[in-house]
Amino acid sequence: MSDPSLKVTAKQGGLPVNDPERVKALHRELVETGVQYCFATYVDVHGVPKAKAVPIASFEKMCAGSELFTVGAMDGMGLIGPEKDECAAVPDLDSCTIFPWDKRYAWFASDLWYHDSPYKNCSRVILKKALAKTKEAGFGMNLGVETEFYVLRATEDGTAPLAERPHKGPCPAYDVHQTVQSMSYLERIVEAMNTLGWNVYSFDAEGGQSQYELDFAYADVLTMCDRLVFFRFMAKTLAQQMGLVASFMPKPFAGDFRSGAHFNMSLYDQASGENLFAGNGGDLAAKHGIPFPDLGYHFVSGILDHASAITAVTCPSFNSYKGLLAQGEMADMSWAPVLRAYGKNNRSAMIRLPMNRPCVENRAPDISCNFHLGAAITLMAGLEGIEKSGDPGDPMNDNLYLRLGKPTASDTFETETGTVRRLPRTLLEALQAFETDPIAVETFGEEMRDIYLGWKLSEWERDYYRVEEPERQRLLEAI
Repeated sequence: MSDPSLKVTAKQGGLPVNDPERVKALHRELVETGVQYCFATYVDVHGVPKAKAVPIASFEKMCAGSELFTVGAMDGMGLIGPEKDECAAVPDLDSCTIFPWDKRYAWFASDLWYHDSPYKNCSRVILKKALAKTKEAGFGMNLGVETEFYVLRATEDGTAPLAERPHKGPCPAYDVHQTVQSMSYLERIVEAMNTLGWNVYSFDAEGGQSQYELDFAYADVLTMCDRLVFFRFMAKTLAQQMGLVASFMPKPFAGDFRSGAHFNMSLYDQASGENLFAGNGGDLAAKHGIPFPDLGYHFVSGILDHASAITAVTCPSFNSYKGLLAQGEMADMSWAPVLRAYGKNNRSAMIRLPMNRPCVENRAPDISCNFHLGAAITLMAGLEGIEKSGDPGDPMNDNLYLRLGKPTASDTFETETGTVRRLPRTLLEALQAFETDPIAVETFGEEMRDIYLGWKLSEWERDYYRVEEPERQRLLEAI
């Protein structure tokens, strides 16, 4: 498991220095493997990787933070202005990843440093700050993510499905025909993932036409978030090599399924490594009828308390909220959460306690999120729930789409079985919660909270007020 603290032996010019002997040994290993270029990679506010290509001869300098970046030129990273100093990228040697399809390249997840401190607006630094608090409480966090995305063929007219829908009907999920027809691409990415030791244990055609899900082993949360950044890069790169488009747009088609990225989370004991969400639980399990440890109930309580602010980060785009609906233009239910609730193995609730594995599954996140930021705010909310010994209330174990009742503009409404609260229905609603929820400042810091809020509000303004051709065709003479 990755240690969320940097492994530092000395300081040189205010920057951390990786163990020189380890750097030399890794340098030799990379040369012997045939690596020619390295990337000390960080991400912008969207989770998009940024780096310089460093020739292998300069590897040792790179490991000492030689590569400087004008982060003010990046989306949502602060330090805006030509007079601002640069940040240095310091690679985490544990994250070394040689491209399975081209061994000339090695990738490292990196922390940004500003002057002599970790840069507070770096996504990875923000997650590590949350992990430091987790460690103080005696915990660590493991994360597994179900990666869903579309793969399309590039055509003269735009894009077309990689594999045609094999049967009539609203949902081709698990269809063997579609999976086999897509193996030219799927086999390449699965082999690459297993070469990296990620242990892909299943993959399938998902509910959308040319939508796929790849499921692989969980890891500590820092490692998993680093892997997911590389995963999106790898999936896109392999697709491009085949003349395909791998899309991580949350909801590319109104009549088809969104691409989720469910967070499967568990806390472990720092000393023993024991999964603390395993077991049948105590008082809260007896009260609510789900065999789950009280610690897990507290964790769920914290997430539900801050659900809207969390969703502003895990569902970060205007398009994300076109997927968080019960049905819309789809032929059947969306299988996406729309209510702030938890339940026993309930896929219509935001939080699912799956029962076949000891974890808490947040079903709201989508595949477009900045995973480091999404994991950080979720973890901080869960820790608060533990600190307060929170009770998430009664579970909702039925089909929650049937509870929606008559349409209402409120986010809170009464049903025959009690009060239910919606998840945000737009990015603006989510950002309003994010702006006022203390968990945002506790996780991001005030400056990064404001940066994230400002950037996402500008996206809302850009996308919401745009008039597109379908809207014009529908309304030009109708009103």
